[in-house]
Amino acid sequence: MELQLHHAEIITDTLPLVGAHIDEIATEFYRGMFGAHPELLRNLFNRGNQCQGAQQRALAASIATFAAHLVNPELPHPADLLSRIGHKHASLGITADQYPVVHQHLFAAIVEVLGADTVTADVAAAWDEVFWIMADTLIALERDLYAAAGVDAGDVYRRARVTGRVDDPSGAVLVTVASGKRVETGPGQYVSVGVTLADGARQLRQYSLVNADGDELTFAVKPAGEVSEWIRANLCVGDLLDVTVPFGDLPVPSPETPLALISAGIGITPMIGLLEYLAAQESGAEVRVLHADRSDTSHPLRERQRELVHSLPNATLEVWYEDGLIAGEPGAHPGRMRLDGIDFAEDVHVYLCGAEGFVQAVRAQLADRGLPAERVHCELFSPNDWLLS
Repeated sequence: MELQLHHAEIITDTLPLVGAHIDEIATEFYRGMFGAHPELLRNLFNRGNQCQGAQQRALAASIATFAAHLVNPELPHPADLLSRIGHKHASLGITADQYPVVHQHLFAAIVEVLGADTVTADVAAAWDEVFWIMADTLIALERDLYAAAGVDAGDVYRRARVTGRVDDPSGAVLVTVASGKRVETGPGQYVSVGVTLADGARQLRQYSLVNADGDELTFAVKPAGEVSEWIRANLCVGDLLDVTVPFGDLPVPSPETPLALISAGIGITPMIGLLEYLAAQESGAEVRVLHADRSDTSHPLRERQRELVHSLPNATLEVWYEDGLIAGEPGAHPGRMRLDGIDFAEDVHVYLCGAEGFVQAVRAQLADRGLPAERVHCELFSPNDWLLS
């Protein structure tokens, strides 16, 4: 879909102004929407991200990125950005009827911040078209995702019984739930988990799956944030959890394609899911597994990672520990991860997950080596998906 020509001219003229005030607009938007609909903050949006401002920046930057592409098609296409947003929306059960609520409060925020003299009828109409092109694209994508999952729109949550809990030496918690019926999962996918906290709020978080068995789902939880801390402190085998069907847009690797799986910290979890998939496929492809962590004791799923690498005939593992090395550990380096001297196959596909700074730093190193961006597949655990576009 394309903007009407006169709207494109208005967006081009006003995009710098909107961009200069985008954080204020986003903050005012959430203030107004949560004031009118407090249940959204209690039961849908991540309160921690709201307090840190991450969600506000993500919304603002996503819309600005989309608008910039509409008026300048030479910019990178936002398809990947929209795909990540669509999958996360589907995992939260977002439905088409919620978009008008966002529209109402977003445009009220634009007028409040920029002023009615600036946001004329023509300016409002142009930005209205941007919003609905983006919204309609996401609605269509989410409708297809629900259909592919075999569920009605928004009907993604299931009551699942906890069948296993393992406390990893790193401090992470591995939770296994019975899926009720066999669920088709893809490597690198995630589920949303809902818990009711002490104040009565039902908060949601997304966790990467680390298994390839559709009869049970296993995800890893790093104790950081109120939902993850609640799981660490309270969850027991036999308890019931609200868990969604899986979503996630990491492409499924071919068993013959050379891969590099690069992670840091709890970003190892989608890589474990990928390794489990490759092991189940009896892949003979070259697989370079690279992981960075604070130390060997903070390295999540360390033993399982080694087992999986050893099960693949052409896989190798290298690790970087900032706090130093344990004696005799093969393939270990001190300090932060550097890709200097790491040989990749010419046609390698890279899967990358970790904190925002780590992902950005590794992407820069890969770009410096001339690796095409379309062969670098990223996952972020924060709302800042726009940083990958």
